Amino acid sequence: MKNSYVLQAFVETPWAILPQKLAQLEEIVARHVAGEKLEAEEIQARIHGAQRPPDRRVNAVAVLPLFGTIFPRANMMTDMSGATSAERFGAQFAELVQDPEISAIVLDVDSPGGQVGGIDELSRQIFEARGTKPIVAVANHTMASAAYWIGTAADELIITPSGEVGSIGVFAVHRDMSAAMEKEGIKFSFIKEGKYKTEGNPYEPLAEEARAAIQTRVSEIYDTFAEAVARNRGVNPAIVRNGFGEGRMVGASQAVKMGMADRVGTLDETIRRLFNQQLPSAPRQALKSVSDPTALESSDPAQADFEREAQSLRDEVQLYK
Repeated sequence: MKNSYVLQAFVETPWAILPQKLAQLEEIVARHVAGEKLEAEEIQARIHGAQRPPDRRVNAVAVLPLFGTIFPRANMMTDMSGATSAERFGAQFAELVQDPEISAIVLDVDSPGGQVGGIDELSRQIFEARGTKPIVAVANHTMASAAYWIGTAADELIITPSGEVGSIGVFAVHRDMSAAMEKEGIKFSFIKEGKYKTEGNPYEPLAEEARAAIQTRVSEIYDTFAEAVARNRGVNPAIVRNGFGEGRMVGASQAVKMGMADRVGTLDETIRRLFNQQLPSAPRQALKSVSDPTALESSDPAQADFEREAQSLRDEVQLYK
């Protein structure tokens, strides 16, 4: 019974996430409350399948990962599973925007979404940073729900060839434990003040009025979500509601065709492109032309030094393929 109380508290908040991922999260929370301590690696494998990569830089291009489930603040899940704290991510992003040594920011996104708390604020923060320096989000490989809410705020949205974006929608879960408690001979009585104070509690069936109130809240958040994506993608909200997958995930080519993403590409290609854009024309040409050590030989010592530096930077980019 204790597990049910904790799970109710966990799922009753509105979520912008792939439903199957929330089910996996519920299982982990239930096992944790039951006293089963899972290793961080097992949690990562169950809910995400990949460890959150470290923040990194390729010369003046910063790569900021948005991995795993997104929560408003750091918690057990963010510390153990490679999930992301929206608050922490926003602070890291702000630092990169203000850093004069950073010329471009790449958001490396592989997330099923998460809780809605702090998501609209983070999306607006990124949107309002447009124009300070290039900001590119890469769906590498999943940018779902809350992650798409955030990723669309970048100047440009890239999707990997095997990637997916979308799942635009919001839902909440109510657990009715009244039948289970009745079997155990447990009955709850509420002594309250405030007409709706105990509305939606898990100890009795969900009343229609309570269901309507929850639906109203979910609809309000969805409206905010759809309007934010419309702002970010420069389209009418009706296009988001009726044409951007309608809650489904969308593959790479279809996403570009529908206007949900700008182009198909990889994280490495995006870093290379942004890196090249920050170089003057001569260095950029050297970077493109250097393909083997013999190309570094030059009759001009200064040019040779320059080409060696270009090769070094090219090698650094190769690390992130």
